[in-house]
Parts: sequence; structure tokens; C-alpha cells
Amino acid sequence: MKELEYPFDGEYILKKAKSIKKALLTDGSKRIVKKIAVLGGSTTHDIVKILELFLLHYGMEPVFYESEYARYWQDAMFENEELEQFGPDVVYIHTSSRNILEYPTLADSEEEIDALLLKNFEHFQVMWDKLRETYRCPIIQNNFEPPFYRLLGNKEASDLHGRISFLNRLNELFYRYARENRNFYINDLNYLASCYGLDKWGDPFYWHMYKYALCLPAIPSLSFNIANIIKSIYGKNKKALVLDLDNTLWGGIVGDDGVENLEIGQETSMGQVYAEFQAYVKQQKDIGVMLNVSSKNEEENALAGLNHPDGVLKPEDFVLIKANWEPKSRNVAEIASGLNIMQDSLVFVDDNPAEREIIRTQLDGVAVPEIGSPEQYIRILDRSGFFEVTNLSEDDKKRSDMYKANLERQKEQAQFGDYREYLKSLEMVGTIKAFEPMYMARIAQLTNKSNQFNLTTRRYTQAEIEKTAADDRYITLYGRLADKFGDNGVVSVVIAKKDGDVLHVELWLMSCRVLKRDMEFAMMDTLVSEAKKAGCKEIKGYYYPTAKNKMVEKFYEWQGFVQEKQDDRGNTVWSCQVKDYIDKNYVIKVVKV
Repeated sequence: MKELEYPFDGEYILKKAKSIKKALLTDGSKRIVKKIAVLGGSTTHDIVKILELFLLHYGMEPVFYESEYARYWQDAMFENEELEQFGPDVVYIHTSSRNILEYPTLADSEEEIDALLLKNFEHFQVMWDKLRETYRCPIIQNNFEPPFYRLLGNKEASDLHGRISFLNRLNELFYRYARENRNFYINDLNYLASCYGLDKWGDPFYWHMYKYALCLPAIPSLSFNIANIIKSIYGKNKKALVLDLDNTLWGGIVGDDGVENLEIGQETSMGQVYAEFQAYVKQQKDIGVMLNVSSKNEEENALAGLNHPDGVLKPEDFVLIKANWEPKSRNVAEIASGLNIMQDSLVFVDDNPAEREIIRTQLDGVAVPEIGSPEQYIRILDRSGFFEVTNLSEDDKKRSDMYKANLERQKEQAQFGDYREYLKSLEMVGTIKAFEPMYMARIAQLTNKSNQFNLTTRRYTQAEIEKTAADDRYITLYGRLADKFGDNGVVSVVIAKKDGDVLHVELWLMSCRVLKRDMEFAMMDTLVSEAKKAGCKEIKGYYYPTAKNKMVEKFYEWQGFVQEKQDDRGNTVWSCQVKDYIDKNYVIKVVKV
């Protein structure tokens, strides 16, 4: 459910909790049932309510035991028939810096502060030991967030008498216990409060009015984090990343711009952004995440981009690289099949919102984060909790190598849905018109930048474009494509010259960002229509192969043209009788010339 995916609107979730729960419970999903005991040092009612939503979203049906207000320690330490009969699968202890037994005073000596620190730690340790012995189940314990004021100012963190210093030392004792005891996990309240904003998180109003140790709007952030730990404990983590390349792992389009012009590395600010993101992605391998690529590219171009000298990621870092012109939904499904994992184990990362929606609607279960601008890629992925680590084994660290070896044994093809129905759902609108003054610069830019979907790769200056547009011997067309996600701008250009009753296509290009959306058919339908108006009976098309435009080698064949000849360099000539042409665009609403 998209409402529960990071970054989410916490206040919306709180407001719509009942309707969200109803939708989750009626979606037909099969879920595992887990009993969760929530022992609170403060009010926990809304925490439990929202935690339930996130766990349902993760395929778990929680049943809760909730302690009475501030009785976390008593419920754990003393005989509790209700909790014992409940028999929790997980115990979550929700305490905060409000639950510290006693803080140091300025009069205390170092020895007294050390003794006080040990006293506070042992208060929790004895409880954990008792719970582990009694219930033998995972325990999740909050660490401590900073207090909402600093008596000593900046010295609060370094002076032994400071509360921040005291809490930091106590947190470290918690971490040591976690390192030494299996099935004990820290819910990092300290980090959550810092990310959310400590002033808002620890607003005293909510404590004094409702006995909540955090502000009400922050509860979804807390519950989401707890849910990530629980779903990781029970194997609900994602296993693999499927990454786009152009404008995702680097700035620019490798097939059009060339490897040498990609933004990656330390030379520009955006290059640094992409390099940092690549470094973050590469670190995922260390925790067992399998890296894969699904990119609309020629494979050789994709590999060239991944071999960029300033890039952090290299081809060998990936298990599967799908660089072709097939629908990405097909490639992603084949990656799942090739890895022999379910589609719901994948996280798809792509800068293009239309591509994201294709995956979201065509492939059930694949996580498709709204990754935002490049500067936000790391934050969105990291805080989404897809790969929450609760245990890390040697096998986890070697997972990519193991799956690479297993690929040789995998032959099955994943089933693919009706892609054309999805294209219709995009509500695409194409504006196709003769060259107009306002777009001359963009048209000239496209002729000099587009390399892959460019049949003749002729280059034009703006002056030449303007001259051609003014010449009545030419039919000129530019195409814009918009859909429900936004306007892609001018994405296709055609220049055709009339010679008697024959129309010769001298230039045909399209931006790679709209490939496989039938814009080429909409453009051809319009060109044929204009040819009829001009009295042309035949259209001739030309393909001149280059190192980068192999993807359009059969373009005219797709359009129903017949090949007339081919020379020894691979140049081909194609023809189509205008009267025999059948329109092929059925998914784009076209505003024509």
C-alpha cells in the first residue's frame, strides 16, 4: 500500500488508520500471525495501532499484548498470568529518556556517576535476562534519545555530569549487550529523534497532556522503524536491487552523451552526488543485497558506462545486467526468475516515474520507491528499511557470488502481463506539429544529442533547422509526449523531403526516455497523414548504421515498410505505399498539425 511506503505522510496515516486497516485486511493477502507484547514506559496505544498497519503491509498479522501505562518493568519481572498465556513471539520495550531512574547531579563525583550508570543499566539488564529466559523470543529495546534541553549547553555532551553524556554512555552499554546476546535488537530511538527533529519529537506538551514520550505526528515514524526490525527478524526483507542506469547511477544518457560526458566523479557537484550514490549501492553488497541492472540501453553502452573510470560500481558488482530495449517489466520479471527469488524480494530503482508505475502495476510485490531528486536517492532508499539488518552471516556476505553461480541452472522465463493495457492507463497525449519557432533550439539540440534512436544521425544547426522549416519542399514534425505523470517535452523529430510524389525521410529520431511507449507509431501515423495531404504516394526511409543506433536497425520493418536494398556497409532503403499504410498507434491521443 503506497500510503505506508517511505516517505509517508504520518499525520495522514494517523487520521486514516481505520480505513487503511480495512483495506489491508480485505486485500486477499495471506499473512503470518505473530504475537507481539508491547511493554511501555509511556502511553503506547497509538504506537500499537500504527505498528499493526505496517506489519499488515509487510505480510504479517499481529496480535498484541499491551502493558498498562508505565508498567513495562513490572510486567516483565513479576508473575503475569495474562502475558504468560499470551506467549509472545516478540517483546518490544518502549522506553525513553523519560524513564531514566535517576540522572547525575553536579555534586556527584565520577565514582558516584559510574555507580549510577551501572544502576540504570542493571535495571534493564535484569529485565532482559528474565524475558529471554521466560519467553525465549526476540526482544526489541529502544535506546535513549537526548533530552529536550541542555543544562550545560554544549558541555552537556562532554561533562560526566551532563545528561547527554550520561545517556550516550548508557546507550553504549545497551549496544554491548546487543552484541553479546542473540535475538536482542536495538530500536534506534536516538537516530529517529535526530532525523525527525528533536524539538518536535520531544515536545513536552505530548508528555504532560497524554504521557506520550514523543509527539503524536512522529508515531508513524517510530512504528515504521519497529516494523522494519520485526519483518527482518521473520525473513520479510527484500533481497535484491534492480537499478536503472541513465540519470540513476550517473547523470546523462550514455548512449546519447557518450561515456566521456557522463556526470560521475568529483569534477562537478552532481557528479559527486551520483558517485556517492554508487558508493552507497556498492555497500549493499556487503550486507548480502544482490545488485542488478534493468536499463533501456545497448548492452555495450551500459557496460561502457559501468566501466567509467570515475564510477564506483563496475559490471562485476552486478548479478544480472539486463540492458536492452524490452519493457522493463519483462526484464525485472526475468531478473527475479534468474535469481530464483519471488518478485516481492526486489526493489526497483529508477528516476523515471512512468517506468516506476509500469513495474508497480505490472509486477505484484516489487517495491518501487519514489526516490525523488538525485540528492535524495540515498536517504529514501536507506530509510525505507528494505534491507534492515538484524543478523548478518557469512553466507549473507557471499550471496551475490552464490547467485551468480546459480544463474547457470536457471532457465525458466517469468510470465509477463498485458503491457499494452498499461500503456493505455498512462493516458498519454502526443502533440505532433510542424516545427515552430519556440522549439527550434530544442529540435536542433535533439538532432545533435540523440544517437541511439536516430536512423540517419544527421546533425543540424539551429539555423539549418529554421531554414528547413521555412522550405515548403519539406514536411517537418516534432512530437511532445505527456502522460498522467507529467510532460516529457519535445521527444521526437522528423524531417522528410518531397520529390514529386515520393517523400524521403532524411531524419527520424526519438529520445530514449520515451522508448516502448508507441510514440514512434504516433509519429509515423502523422507523417503518413501529412504525406497524403501533400499528394505523396510513396514514402522512402533510410537507415544508416552507427556504433550506437543498432536498436533501430529494423525500425521501418516494424512500421510495415519493405526493404528495397542494402549496401555492403549495412545502409538500407525501405519503402511504403501510402495507400497501403495502416495506422498503428492505439494508445496515444494525438493532437496533430
